[in-house]
Amino acid sequence: MKQTRIRVISPTEEVNTRTHDLDIVPTLELVRLINAEDDRVPGAVAAVLPELAALVDVSAARVEAGGRVHYYGAGTSGRLGVLDAAELTPTFGSTGTVVAHQAGGARAFVTAVEDAEDVMDGTDTDDIRSGDVVIGLAASGRTPYVGAALTAARALGVPTALVTSNPSAPLADLADHLLVADTGPEALTGSTRLKAGSAQKLILNTFSTALMVRLGHTYGNLMVDLQATNAKLRGRSLEVLGQATGADRGEAAEALDACGDIKTAVVYLLARRSDVPAPSPERCRAALADAGGYVRRALAVLEGRPVPLVPPAKRT
Repeated sequence: MKQTRIRVISPTEEVNTRTHDLDIVPTLELVRLINAEDDRVPGAVAAVLPELAALVDVSAARVEAGGRVHYYGAGTSGRLGVLDAAELTPTFGSTGTVVAHQAGGARAFVTAVEDAEDVMDGTDTDDIRSGDVVIGLAASGRTPYVGAALTAARALGVPTALVTSNPSAPLADLADHLLVADTGPEALTGSTRLKAGSAQKLILNTFSTALMVRLGHTYGNLMVDLQATNAKLRGRSLEVLGQATGADRGEAAEALDACGDIKTAVVYLLARRSDVPAPSPERCRAALADAGGYVRRALAVLEGRPVPLVPPAKRT
């Protein structure tokens, strides 16, 4: 069912007085003006970090209990959500943890289907379960498609969040976690693929990376669940093993072949350096399973030390 949009102006749609002469300035000045507007994005994102951290903790707790995170967005917002979710498998080995929903479906990934954002029938919400988290992405804060998803989530008692650039977002009351990156008027009036889109991408990058860290997919700042699906990533895997354990390339390759994955190989090499008796790949894999996939916890299990805790997730 298609609904008529309520016209509520967002700051992203106001005319930017700093870029009034965009079409008549020299090209170098043109790109400088756009870049100067982009420079305002990090500060806008910094303002939402406390709420973003709370959302990460809630989401980590839900995922650890078997739930998932859903992104809902239209246009640029939706495509940014699809991009973020798609990159989690090769980077962190995480499949299905974050599910992206784009207004207009797969066709809208590469072709603009702008009227799809007005759909409010909730047909894309059948996949939401009571243990999940739903995050709406809407620069204007009023997209009906996103509102339908947040409404459906609320009906199930699911934690909700809204990522927007409108401090007066009409959908704000549907969000348990409101993340307003107030980027102001765009360099090109109303083109939210610019500052607002950049802010959304930074927020999504930070959210999903922090979520994966909290779920044990890293060791320090190393991607130990990286999927070595081509020659380049095989080489990157060996570099990660060397950085994590001090192993040379030959030792790293031998450990990776014996263990079958980077994370087990990291535990295996570190355990050997800690004089753990008989740290076989099988034993290291079992220790990781007992430790919920956290490298530091697995090492503690093997070494007989108290298991270190990660910062507690906020249960909800």
